[in-house]
Amino acid sequence: MHFELRGSDSKLIIGDHIPGERHHILFITGFLSKRWGSKSKALAEMCRQQNWGFCCFDFRGNGDSEGTFPDYTLRDWLDDARRVTKMLTDDAPLTIVGSSLGGWLGWILGQENRQVQQLLLLAPAFNMMKQRAQDIPESRREQWRQTGWMPWDDDALHRDFPLSWQWVEESEALWAQRFENLRPVPTTILHGLQDDVIAPLGSWHMTEQLLSQDPQYPIELLLKAGDHRFSSPSNLKTFLDIASTITPPSCS
Repeated sequence: MHFELRGSDSKLIIGDHIPGERHHILFITGFLSKRWGSKSKALAEMCRQQNWGFCCFDFRGNGDSEGTFPDYTLRDWLDDARRVTKMLTDDAPLTIVGSSLGGWLGWILGQENRQVQQLLLLAPAFNMMKQRAQDIPESRREQWRQTGWMPWDDDALHRDFPLSWQWVEESEALWAQRFENLRPVPTTILHGLQDDVIAPLGSWHMTEQLLSQDPQYPIELLLKAGDHRFSSPSNLKTFLDIASTITPPSCS
């Protein structure tokens, strides 16, 4: 079922929602990914078989949603995800499955919303833009800061999507708040060991820091062979096997 939500600027957030019973899964895509990729399609089919609800959407400025990419920042996309989550949490308990940037946004939403009962974070891009600013040469970083704009990379996939420096500032501010009012949401992090886009060390550090805050925090870190996309047949099977077992006890 197609849906449309108004964003804060009245532009439409476009998505799809498959109704279900007892439980819902919200899939949040990665940076510049469209809502219907191999992982979301596989999850949707799993939900159909279990008679669970499923939802995915495109951020404003990307995919089928309205708006132009340069007009939006990280907090705008977080607001989009909040609006979709609110739509879903008026119904059944929710599991958020987030990929890359969607994994980090999923973490934030899980901390904010008590109806989010489980998280599955695939190669989560914690503090993604701050990390990107640190990884590029100093001259390019200073140019980004001074001009205010830079694509994530100069390849064909990214060069037409200029990022404002505000993405970096907002990334750092959200990262600084990551453990405020910590809520124990059962969380599984799945990360490919051959990921050269978002290093698995970031997931290791997040898990380590989280357990230093609360040694009993319900988190599991799974490191498996695979790249950032984690979309080979064996990777997808691993992903679905985990997704099928993390549902809250009340929904089993």
